[in-house]
Amino acid sequence: MKNARYAWVALFALAWSCGPKPAEDSVTETVVEEVLVAENTLTEEEKNEGWMLLFDGTNTDGWRAFNGDSFPSDGWTVEDGALKALGKGGDIGGDIVFGPMEFEEFEMEWTWKIAPGGNSGVLYHVVEDPKYDAPYETGPEYQMIDQLGFPDPLEKWQSIGADYAMTEPDYEGAVKPAGEWNTSRIVFSEEGSSYYLNGKKTVEFVPYSEAWTAARNSGKWEEYPDYAIAKSGLISLQDHGAETWFKNIKIRKL
Repeated sequence: MKNARYAWVALFALAWSCGPKPAEDSVTETVVEEVLVAENTLTEEEKNEGWMLLFDGTNTDGWRAFNGDSFPSDGWTVEDGALKALGKGGDIGGDIVFGPMEFEEFEMEWTWKIAPGGNSGVLYHVVEDPKYDAPYETGPEYQMIDQLGFPDPLEKWQSIGADYAMTEPDYEGAVKPAGEWNTSRIVFSEEGSSYYLNGKKTVEFVPYSEAWTAARNSGKWEEYPDYAIAKSGLISLQDHGAETWFKNIKIRKL
């Protein structure tokens, strides 16, 4: 069903009478209750746990262009309850940020799909300044990509569910074809962080540890001295030249 999520509640099961039995055994059948949860909403339990929505499915409040002051309606839109990148961005330009607040340690979850051959991501700890052309110059990235249909060979560090160019993912068994919805999650804590794809943990790492610092100071990030230096910053959604849909975007501070 469009615009709906489901929570499954099992109500208990099989009970047999003890002692002398009546002519026919009494059986209580299993009943499964289907609980409908509207898209882009929080349950009361989630609200009590401190979750907040970054997108309500209808408007773009709080979102604006990176280093900008307004929502880039020429590159993004709302479509069927999803925040959609139109694929007009590139290596530089097109990304948006949630401007009202910064996050340090947090847990974030979102639902997404991408066009065939597409590449995108969610970034955090993003710093805005005219000297930066794109969020990836400062913010770590959860990699979103058409793993099965990307037109070029992918290195492991470029693959779906990676801490992009930092920690290689284990995505086996969790990948869906382009055009299908995925659920992703980031848990970021200085004690230990992890990314998830469709319920599977793809990476885990300890930020600012010796191993993390060695990865930070080698390879791709040599050209970006301010990458992952900030310990708090903005959340950013990437338009990297492919149509990409985001919904059920929720976050809580840890």
